[in-house]
Amino acid sequence: MNEKVLMKGNEAFAEAAIRSGCRYYFGYPITPQNEITEYMSRELPKHGGSFVQAESEIAAINMAYGGAAAGGKVLISSSSPGIALMQEGFSFLCSTEIPLVILSVSRGGPGVGTIQPGQADYYQSTRGGGNGDYHLFVFAPSSIQEAVDMMARAFEIAEEYRNPVMIYVDGVLGQMMEPVILPKPIPAISGDEISKLRPWAMTGTGGKREHNVIKSLYLKPEELEARILDMDQKYQKAKNELVLCKTEGLKEAEIVFVAYGSTARITEEAIELLAEEGIKAGLIRPVSLWPFPYDVFDQIPDTVNAVISVELSMGQMIDDVKIGCRGRFPVSLSGRVGGILITPPEIAADARKALGVRA
Repeated sequence: MNEKVLMKGNEAFAEAAIRSGCRYYFGYPITPQNEITEYMSRELPKHGGSFVQAESEIAAINMAYGGAAAGGKVLISSSSPGIALMQEGFSFLCSTEIPLVILSVSRGGPGVGTIQPGQADYYQSTRGGGNGDYHLFVFAPSSIQEAVDMMARAFEIAEEYRNPVMIYVDGVLGQMMEPVILPKPIPAISGDEISKLRPWAMTGTGGKREHNVIKSLYLKPEELEARILDMDQKYQKAKNELVLCKTEGLKEAEIVFVAYGSTARITEEAIELLAEEGIKAGLIRPVSLWPFPYDVFDQIPDTVNAVISVELSMGQMIDDVKIGCRGRFPVSLSGRVGGILITPPEIAADARKALGVRA
């Protein structure tokens, strides 16, 4: 077994990307993910990789677009306002089917907001701000270890589906330290291997084959419609193959929480507080935010009296929670905003209120 080490979240994410074979990183500093940029600038060249600090997030995503179009294994990272600036690039990457892994370490908004943690980028991540019919595949780990383990798989999914994959964490996971077992390094792909394994990549023809054309401009409506329908087949396939979700205590529950990321861990402590009072609570933790695990909500027994969406926002995932519940249960929100973390007693209090139980 590999050695367990104590690492800060952002540094562990960056090391996991390098060990997953990533050799190209393009970024622009923004809190609370600056350690990723700093780590990549120091460590990536040691592995033969290239680090470029761009003049803006818009420049960074377009550099990443070029590097990935040439067949490179590319990671890009940023935080809420920075991710917002990259949205146009995400749309282009999806349209041209270029694989890429995006690490989003979110903070409170809107606007510049704060550098403290937040989960108010749920819509931005799962619905996107870019134009057109596209989707990112979005995964939300709840621990540093889960994020590290997810990194190699994220690159695999990106390449298999030829679509950008986002790992969405909040500033808590980026800034905290936890023991973590790092994965064994995966050999980086060589220039010769890129031509063989990624025949779509723009590697130069050498006069030996037809040019590869990567474009997102389709002036003929019929061609664009056909393109969008092809992309949709991929997204429908993803809805069957990429759904990830963890559940706890649903069978005996009288109330069910839905929470993701670091908020799910806080909710687990609230469940323990309620258990001391004899209140049985269950948990649904979506790991994939797009595609969302709607079918898991069918496992909630009819004896449940309420469902609570726990978020560090004014309520964004709650819309998906309501779709999953399909009107079977009353759904309410338990949350804090402004960069303030919700506490287990606050979640427990919202549960008592939903159940009509006095403390």
